[in-house]
Amino acid sequence: MIGLSGLRKRRSEGVQTDIALRCTGVSKSFDTTIAVEEFDIEVKRGQILALVGPSGCGKTTVLRMIAGLEVLDTGCIEIGGEVVASNERHSGPDKRSVGIVFQDYALFPHMTVKANVGYGLDRKGREERVEEVLELVGLNGLGERLPSELSGGQQQRVALARTLALRPDVLLLDEPFSNLDAGLRERVRAEIRDILKAAGTTTVFVTHDQQEALFMGDLVGVQVAGRIEQVDVPELVFHRPATDFVARFMGMADFLPVEPLGNRLVTEVGPARAVPGFEPPESAPLEVMARPDDFVLAPSEDGQGVVISRVFQGWAYTYEVELNSGLRIHCQMPHLLTIEVGQRVLVNLRRDHPQMFFSEGHAVPEVPRYGYQP
Repeated sequence: MIGLSGLRKRRSEGVQTDIALRCTGVSKSFDTTIAVEEFDIEVKRGQILALVGPSGCGKTTVLRMIAGLEVLDTGCIEIGGEVVASNERHSGPDKRSVGIVFQDYALFPHMTVKANVGYGLDRKGREERVEEVLELVGLNGLGERLPSELSGGQQQRVALARTLALRPDVLLLDEPFSNLDAGLRERVRAEIRDILKAAGTTTVFVTHDQQEALFMGDLVGVQVAGRIEQVDVPELVFHRPATDFVARFMGMADFLPVEPLGNRLVTEVGPARAVPGFEPPESAPLEVMARPDDFVLAPSEDGQGVVISRVFQGWAYTYEVELNSGLRIHCQMPHLLTIEVGQRVLVNLRRDHPQMFFSEGHAVPEVPRYGYQP
């Protein structure tokens, strides 16, 4: 990361940056409560960062500091290479090229769609810009309607159009789909992602929904207790989590003790497979991470587990199995195989791909917390 003095030096040398947003060591407390601590992130122009984490982890506070609605305690925020917040300065919201869409959309109920979208634009060129963004968000022809005459998804797009009309360098979306029902939510989020990519808008998207984060983000940042636990492309955050917290938060994951025996890695459900050259820690305990589809189940009276519950998901069953050791694991099998609760089963780890290993909560070998390099 580049400090404030380094940034000034870089700018004086005329070096351009394609980083639209950079937060370095950003912290914020409210009285004695730490909301955000040593928060670091970098987002390139045109990228969507999905920031995901449990309730109370500081996601919305991060957005408010980027927008200028909260003053940071320590650290630095740069937008387009310009420092907008640090220990030395704080630019107000009107001095930053940042747009924000709130959960409730904050539309003016007495104003038409066109009037809402054009609010804040200079009179010169306003009509042309309003028509341009309405077409971008798929609302052309609805400009004379009031918000109350629109569906929830259409209101969402009006709020987005109003923000995009101002051509912000960074767009902030705070749980934008939380007011939509499940079916509409899936359709609208696909539409919104297409709109953002078509506009080339750098976006920070906050959600508590892991699947939504994986779908929306070019990058996914997992936040816990005010800090970034891991940031990378969605596939790597899911398949190569840096910590056991990320592994469990981003999807169902179980951890089984591993005993290295020679060149074999033995677990209660058979050998685990590591990447070539894997070196287990010499003294620290070792565990293997397994997602539900990493297991294979078969009914067997000689098996080392018993089914204690099952959930039908249409395409598959997810079984909870208690092993002889008392450890409980979750196994997903095709719907064509039905195993009754109480039946003993043989459980094995799949051997068609290497597994991930963890020691004392961290991946082995270590996975970079900031795996994405702009």
